Amino acid sequence: MPIETIGGEPFNIQIDGPADAPVLLLSNSLGTNLTMWDPQIPAWSRRFRVLRYDSRGHGQSTAPDRAYSIAELGADAIAILDHLGVETAHWCGLSKGGMVGQWLATHARKRLGRVVLANTGALMGPPELWNGRIRNVRENGMAGLVQPTLERWFSPAFRERDAATVAKVSAMLATTPPQGYAGCCAAIRDMDQREAIRSVANPVLVIIGKLDPATPPAAGHLIASAIPGARTVELDAAHLSNLEQPEAFTGVVLDFLTA
Repeated sequence: MPIETIGGEPFNIQIDGPADAPVLLLSNSLGTNLTMWDPQIPAWSRRFRVLRYDSRGHGQSTAPDRAYSIAELGADAIAILDHLGVETAHWCGLSKGGMVGQWLATHARKRLGRVVLANTGALMGPPELWNGRIRNVRENGMAGLVQPTLERWFSPAFRERDAATVAKVSAMLATTPPQGYAGCCAAIRDMDQREAIRSVANPVLVIIGKLDPATPPAAGHLIASAIPGARTVELDAAHLSNLEQPEAFTGVVLDFLTA
């Protein structure tokens, strides 16, 4: 579908799957866009109405030059559901998308069904790390972040065997609006959901990358231990586990959503 104006701001939205199927809403990681989910769409769209969007600050969506918050990113997701007339949706978010999913499951749980939180954390590193990244991207743009980010996001073995996927993600990073990237870095910097997520009542699956240096396994296990009844799955992948282990990721999410 074309770019939609929601709350006076543009959001790039794509929908796949039967109109009468349950809705599954996907949320991308920092520095990517909705095409990061391409490997999952063929299987998931057979069972769900799959709704994905470029997060604020990313892709073709709005990217105002200011700090954002996780609450604002969560409100964007609710506004998209409202705009499309969707009362409830399952959720799958990776990294930053998982952080937004935690906020939604805490503050808007009736809008969600089952929730998948992949390669994510409830608290992400010291503020100095994010402040440094914000300064870097504002002064130098995205180019200098691409290679070190790829090294965190994919294992060395995967970078060797699937150059095409790595190149695709490299292009996503390079074309992310610097001010949007910085705005989302501020949202992650200011987030601490460790206590709030103890109130989550939705069924939750936490996907963990065994080789993930960005959101290490301990971060995923912390989330799972805080949310009553949460399940965990560990994949042999680094940060973008849906791309490094696409078949396994697609399958475990589908099993969880259709259980």
